[in-house]
Amino acid sequence: MRYSTFILFFILTILLGCKDVVKVEPILLETHNAPKLTFTEANRLAKLPLECISIEYPNKLNQSLNDASFIGEPKELHPAFYGCYDWHSAVHGHWSLVSLLKQFPSLNQAAAIRQKLVTSLSEKNILAEVAYFKIPGNASYERTYGWAWILKLAEELHTWNDPLARDLEKNLQPLTDLMAQSYLDFLPKLNYPIRVGEHSNTAFGLSFALDYAETLKDEDLKAEIEKTVKRFYSNDNTMVGCPLEWEPSGFDFLSPCLEEAYLVSRIYAQIEFKVWFDTFLPQLTNPEFKLVPGKILDRTDGKLVHLDGLNFSRAWCLYGIAEALPEYTHIKEIAKEHIEYSLPNIVDDNYGGTHWLGSFAIYALNKAE
Repeated sequence: MRYSTFILFFILTILLGCKDVVKVEPILLETHNAPKLTFTEANRLAKLPLECISIEYPNKLNQSLNDASFIGEPKELHPAFYGCYDWHSAVHGHWSLVSLLKQFPSLNQAAAIRQKLVTSLSEKNILAEVAYFKIPGNASYERTYGWAWILKLAEELHTWNDPLARDLEKNLQPLTDLMAQSYLDFLPKLNYPIRVGEHSNTAFGLSFALDYAETLKDEDLKAEIEKTVKRFYSNDNTMVGCPLEWEPSGFDFLSPCLEEAYLVSRIYAQIEFKVWFDTFLPQLTNPEFKLVPGKILDRTDGKLVHLDGLNFSRAWCLYGIAEALPEYTHIKEIAKEHIEYSLPNIVDDNYGGTHWLGSFAIYALNKAE
């Protein structure tokens, strides 16, 4: 809930021979005061992707070269998603702009954002991106982190009630379809989950893909994800507990424990999930439990600043878990603390963080609503 809630209790006491009704006045109960994505904050965060999606260098291509024909300038290889240092950051930079514009149509730079989206997400550019994945050896490119962000972008466009969104969604569709099919082809072959705190984390990729499948009513993808989640994680609550105290590793921007728990909350019924969760992360059931945000000692180091991303992703997982288990409202305070630690620090001159952290901040704030 965004604001405090008035809960009215009416106690009707009817005693033998008594005709009076005893009325109890409303009781005000304090609820979690979630951080909010304001118009001012949206304008501040919009500057990050609006700038970086057109910055070609520095660039990390993350590609394998079979021969010299694979070599090209970033903008040649990826005409839609060449900016923001790497492909996946360019993708979620576009998602950020769509999300912000959808929520705040009168953003200060709304016209510039719309033009950037039209230019980047043209039919021609998206078909070139599809062609890149179809080059022999490239099918696993950006698996599954970049795949997940394409589906998140597609979902955001689909739910944006704007004529521009219909055009962009249509343009993106060939790449969207390719990513959805890539999940369907890959998941049955993935014999074990990947439990790391960076890009290849399986739970994160499945969570975003599930969002897409539910919103777009892709029943085949949804069924495959549900089957995979149960195959990978159903027995994890037979362990002593997920070692949350081992987190974070030095470069984490995802929490292996919390990403998994949030994903499972999406698949299991509430009662079933509570049994699973209370064993998987028993420490979080304690109202006095504390989880310190990841601390960054050098924000000029692009890898160390990953921990800002961890703080945001921890927050959105905790809010998601609290939505599934409302009795654990105390974990919302942990989420809020994580957002408030990192949010003031991500708009600076250090491109190692600014090229991607805005997206994580926006997503965390959206989940806090």
